[in-house]
Order: sequence, then C-alpha cells, then structure tokens
Amino acid sequence: MDSWIIVLILVYTRIPDTHAMLSTEDYRTHSCVRTCQVNSRLTCEYDFYAESFYTLTKACYNCPYNVTDCYRPGCIPADGNSRAILVINRMLPGPAIHVCEGDTVLVNVHNKLNGHGMGIHWHGILQRGTPYMDGVGMLTQCPIPEFTSFQYRFNATDPGTHYWHGHTGQLRSDGIFGAFVVRQAAEREVHHGLYDYDLIEHTMIVNDWLLELTLDRFANHHQANGDNKPASMLINGMGAYRVFFDSDRNENITTPHSVFNVERGRRYRFRIISNGILNCPIQLSIDNHTLRVISSDGNPFRPVDVQSLNIFAGERYDVVVLADQDVGSYWIRARGQADCNVKSAFQQAILRYNGTKTETPSLPTGHQFGAREGKKLNPWNKKATDMLIPVSHLENLRPSNEALKETPDKQFYLAMDFNNIDNFNFYVGPEYVSPSVVVEAYNQLLSPQINYISNAFPAYPPLSQFDDIPQDMFCNADTKRQENCNMTYCECLHTLKVDLNDVVELIVIDEGKVFNANHPMHLHGYKFKVIGMDRLNDSTTLEEVQRLDNEGRLIRNFTSPVDKDTVTVPDGGYVILRIHANNPGFWFMHCHIEFHANIGMGVILQVGEPNQMPRKPKNFPRCGNWRETGEQPDGSDGSHCTNTASVVHRGLLHVLVMLSLCILLA
Repeated sequence: MDSWIIVLILVYTRIPDTHAMLSTEDYRTHSCVRTCQVNSRLTCEYDFYAESFYTLTKACYNCPYNVTDCYRPGCIPADGNSRAILVINRMLPGPAIHVCEGDTVLVNVHNKLNGHGMGIHWHGILQRGTPYMDGVGMLTQCPIPEFTSFQYRFNATDPGTHYWHGHTGQLRSDGIFGAFVVRQAAEREVHHGLYDYDLIEHTMIVNDWLLELTLDRFANHHQANGDNKPASMLINGMGAYRVFFDSDRNENITTPHSVFNVERGRRYRFRIISNGILNCPIQLSIDNHTLRVISSDGNPFRPVDVQSLNIFAGERYDVVVLADQDVGSYWIRARGQADCNVKSAFQQAILRYNGTKTETPSLPTGHQFGAREGKKLNPWNKKATDMLIPVSHLENLRPSNEALKETPDKQFYLAMDFNNIDNFNFYVGPEYVSPSVVVEAYNQLLSPQINYISNAFPAYPPLSQFDDIPQDMFCNADTKRQENCNMTYCECLHTLKVDLNDVVELIVIDEGKVFNANHPMHLHGYKFKVIGMDRLNDSTTLEEVQRLDNEGRLIRNFTSPVDKDTVTVPDGGYVILRIHANNPGFWFMHCHIEFHANIGMGVILQVGEPNQMPRKPKNFPRCGNWRETGEQPDGSDGSHCTNTASVVHRGLLHVLVMLSLCILLA
C-alpha cells in the first residue's frame, strides 16, 4: 500500500513545469535538419522562451576585448551598443527552424516578457486550413498573456526561405525574429542543379537596428520631436557600430562580424531574409562576386545575374554565389537607403574562403562603399532600365493560371500616403492645435493610411470571436464615404470582403505626396502574382491611376508573373497584384515598416463567410472587454486567458492520477 502512495506522489512531482524552465537551445542539431526525401515527413517540435534581455550581459565576460567571449552561450554582442532587447531562447536572431516540405511543426511559445502580450507570425507560411496559427494578435488569436504559453501547430507545405517574428507591438524590432526554411527533396527543387551546397549556416538575416528600445523611439517620435532614423544595422544579429579602445594592444576594436565560410570553386546557395524595421531598403552585395538570384519569398524564377539587389522589409531572396576569387576574405555589404541614408547606417559581414590567412578584408569599410555599381535587382523608387530590374520583370518557373483571367471577380484600389490629418490617438486637446505647434511642420505627425483610413483592431479577434464584434466596427472606403476621411481622422477595422474562390485584383498606389519613401506591403495567407509595377512620377493620385487604368495604360503581365508575398510599392507609382481567394479566413495586409503598421497602415482581407472558415481548435483562448454586470456566473467555457499548454498538462496529470488511484484501489 505504501509503495502505491509513493507512486502517486511521484506522479504529482514529476510532471514538468514548463513555465519554470528557460532554454538556450538553438536547434542546429534538431532531428528535422536533414536531407529531404519525397514523402518523408517528421513532426518537428520546438520550445520558444520569450524574455526581456540585454546586450553584452555578464555572460559575455570580456567581449569584445577577448573575442572568443563574444560567442559564449547567452552572450549577445549585437553591434557593441548596450541596450535592452527582447529575445527567444537568449539568442539574436532567435533559433532558426529548418524543416522539410510536408513536416508538421509544433512551436510551444512561453511568454516570459515583462508586461507584453505576444504572438508569432510564420512569415511566408500560408496556413491553409490553420488560420488560427497565423499569429496576428487581435485578428487570428488573442495575444499570448505574460506567464502563459501557446502551442502553434501547422504543416510546412510552403517550400522556400521564410522567417518567423513577433506580431504584437514592436517585438520583432527588438529581437524576436528568426529564420524559417522549408527545404524540398532534390527532385522537387527547381534550381537544384545550380549549386553545390545549401547549408543552414548560409542563412542570412539583415535588418536596420536602433540604439535604444524601440518603444522609446516610437514614443519619442510620435509624442515629442524624436526622429525615426536608424543609425545601425545587423547581419545575423552581429556587426560593428560602437568602437572600443583596447589599451593593452593600443588600438580600436569592435564586436565581431558574422562570417560565412566557402571553399574556392564551389557554388553556394545563400538564403537572405530582411527583418527590416523602419524605412530602410537595404542594398546587398559581395565584393568581387556576382549574385545569381534564383528565388524570392519562396518562389523560384528564371535566374538573373546582378552585382547587387535591394531587399525590403519582409522580403527574402535566394542567391547562388560562385566562390571563384582568390583565396581570401571579402566584405558582404549591407547599405541602408532612404531613412537609413540619413545617418549612413550600414553593416558588413565576411565571406571567408577556406585556407585564407587574412581574417578581415583589406578593403575599406563604410556606408559609401556599399553603393555598388552594375546591374541591380529590385530598384528603390526607380523605373525599369537595362540595369535596374523590378520584380515585375521576373519570370515565374511555377506558373499557374488560377488568378490570371482577364477580368477579376473583385477589384480594389488602395491608395497609400502620409496624410495631413491629426491622429487623435496622439493629438488630443487644445495644446496640439495652438498656432505655435501647427505652424511648425516638425511638430506634426502625418498619418500613414490606406484610402484615408487607419486600421484599428477590435477587442476580439474576428477569426475566433466574430460574433462578439459590433458590425459597425468593420469599414472600408465605401462605408466611410460620407465621413470626409480626407479631412478628419477615420479609424476602424478596415476590411475588404471577397467571396471564396474569387479572383481578386489589388491595385496598390503610393501617392507620394510628402516623402520620397516606400511601403513594402506583406499579405498573410497568400502568395500574390505581381502582374504590374511602375513609378509614374515623384507623386501621383488615386484618380490618375484609375484614369490610366480605364484608358488601358496600366500594363499587366499575364504570361508568367512572379509569385511573392511581400512587395515594395514605388513612391509615386503602383503595383498590381492578383490572388485566387481559395484560403478562407481573415488575412492581414500591411506595410512591413513597424511604425507604419503599428498606427494603422493595414487592411484586412476577409475571404469567405465565417461559416466557411475552418473551425477553431477546441478550448481556443478567448479574450475581450469585460465589466461587472451583477449577474451570477454562468459556468461558460470561455476563460479570457486560456493557457493551452496548461490544459494539456492538467489533462495528463488527471489521467495519471486516476490511473494510479485505480491501481491503488485494485
């Protein structure tokens, strides 16, 4: 009898408390990192622990004076600047996920952030049949509350180079992001014969980087007179910005650069990801090497050879690099443009040939040296030429005709700009309308909007709690037509509704009235076909583009347009996008510049009716407004904060306890 009591006690005490453990697992040796085979599928599980952290912590010991200390577990040197960051598993970038097409992915996200709800978006994964796993807080799920966990579960059916990132607040700006690569079996990989190696260590994430926590910069920019111009950049979370003086060696030193090793004479596939934060297109090049670009956003196209490419926030490009130069070290250069040009933000990594005796390239460093001449893919705010190749000129190698019929079922014109309209979330009260403030342009925050509407999420996710949302919260340009939104601030759940299986055309226009900027637009749940793109002038208008379209002067490529999920819209120009709306759900389309998306530069694409969308998972978390009504508790199912992992553990505990009791009583 006593032995069974001991067993019962062990059942209680050996159930692991996943919330009490942290992890620094990088999953480089995960069983799902393998050579992919046709119809060989695995279930790939990961634990992501999100927490507040800091660069150059005590774990860094004497970094950068002893450079080996910079590579200690838990040490994040970044660019040498000391600042607060947000991390997954105490890594920057967070752990990379490398799986094979068809694998089932499970990610247990444990939120240990201080005061943050969170979600993780799997950027490039279309979530067919699993829209609840898309990770958009207050659209597809409730944000994961602090101290709780949430399990994402979906199939990796979208091959290519993707990435994951936080999708609530400014999480990805401060460090919550990482690579997500879905490889294919060799016989299914269109470009397999173009390279010798496709190594996980040749995955590269580039991004602009702030010198302080993003919330500080966001509040300063929106509430005071602070700027929004990045000063630094990172390549795979590393780089050199702050200069240290080493008195022992009597020289200046920096934190280390990322290094990519190659063997002379071999061809390497590099998978390049932009986690761009602000208005910072990045020109990427490798000294003395040509980039053979073969894919974008996971979609293969006819290869193009260029000296450099521009990569915008949220985009991904796969390039093949032939290591055909003399054995040595060469700079990989990332040069910031637009707002990054203001403070000459740049970063460099090293392409190092095996056997080299020179660890650091001899050529000079600096922002100006990243302006590589020659042919360029994906120009920033330029018309196409022989030397400037827009993505609309790329030839798709996996063409389909589903979205390419001559006349679409639904067509929407979406005009974007920084509108001269005060956002009442920031400007309220007489102190903001005095002549001394209004006259000074630098005190006025222009509102980045689509069709003069700022998107605002409701208190309930439409996908999982549609019936809780008052219908007058949904709006679009037609329903707001009587409200003079071009004169007064309009905010609502900006929604475009289409029927299931519609062919939908989106003509997205950047009117360019104020700044020479750009807006990289990302669509969740779909790859769109880029059937048209042009810059008309320094600025344009919705009416001008509509007139040109009515006159048949917007050129559409119906032959083999490239598939993408993120595309920049030329300032003073337009892009024309097509989708076949066969993935029901509520899907977010938004500018991937953090400060723009966070204050409303987005729109919701509702595909189908709620009853046509996949059923939500059992015990899916609920959230929303609450106030005391004086009514008696009704015993309903819906906790406002359901921790799905805890439900699993409680259920397992219950089964084990009952089993032990049955044995005991027997």
